[in-house]
Amino acid sequence: MSDDTINWRAMLAETAQVVADRTSALWLCQRASGYDAEEFISELDNPVTSRAAAHLHDMVRRFLAGEPLQYVLGRWVFRRLDIMVDRRVLIPRPETEMLVDLVIEEVASRSGSTVVDLGTGSGAIGLAILDELPLGHSTVWMTDVSDDALDVASANVAGLGRPGIGARLSRGAWYDALSNELRRSVDVIVANPPYVEDDDPDLETNVREWEPPLALFAGPDGLRDISSIVDGARTWLAPGALLLVEFGSRQGQAVSSLARDAGLVEVDVIRDAAGFDRVLRARAPR
Repeated sequence: MSDDTINWRAMLAETAQVVADRTSALWLCQRASGYDAEEFISELDNPVTSRAAAHLHDMVRRFLAGEPLQYVLGRWVFRRLDIMVDRRVLIPRPETEMLVDLVIEEVASRSGSTVVDLGTGSGAIGLAILDELPLGHSTVWMTDVSDDALDVASANVAGLGRPGIGARLSRGAWYDALSNELRRSVDVIVANPPYVEDDDPDLETNVREWEPPLALFAGPDGLRDISSIVDGARTWLAPGALLLVEFGSRQGQAVSSLARDAGLVEVDVIRDAAGFDRVLRARAPR
């Protein structure tokens, strides 16, 4: 791309030609400019500063090298939130957003609820819950075994502002991160754990190469971590409380069997917007 001083309209057109994707070019230019979407449109005829041009050049270089757009931008939208993301955490995906709806549906009618977001990663699920419930409505424990992931989640908690007062970050593998005081008192456990088979031939190459393996792979059948979460749920859920776990589209029958074998009741599989089995919903016995 040219280093001559040009306005953002011309820079956007040039970037779109280079990356062969106008939508990606628009996001890259917006990010480099420092403006939000609406502001950027009004700034199209203003000149591009040398600093913004250098930032854009670097982002385009990374994008053309195959780095996912979300990591290049350093942020991604999840529901109403602009979440910080980088290679330390998974990229938030649209199918995961339904977990937030299911949690809010469960706890909205009663304040003082306790929600546990196991394997929080960037914190997207837990923070979206806090963002969409009334201030102070619920406490959300956000756990992860990765210090790197908790650093990202902590930054996102700070970026959430006042609703972030309901967040509690804790390090540990699944339930090891929780205080014993929470036993049999949690209203909802929600998790988007690793569920990809180690040798899954259908996994996209850029996912395998760029996203953290610890958050992706879960043994030969992809069920190692889901099994741990389901098996331990009754120890932490209050009577009648809810477990929600995202899983792979071919794992519905196996995950349902795990839940029933663990003594959970009202076991159900919920499909995502594309019609694929996606979320286990089950309850602790009353």
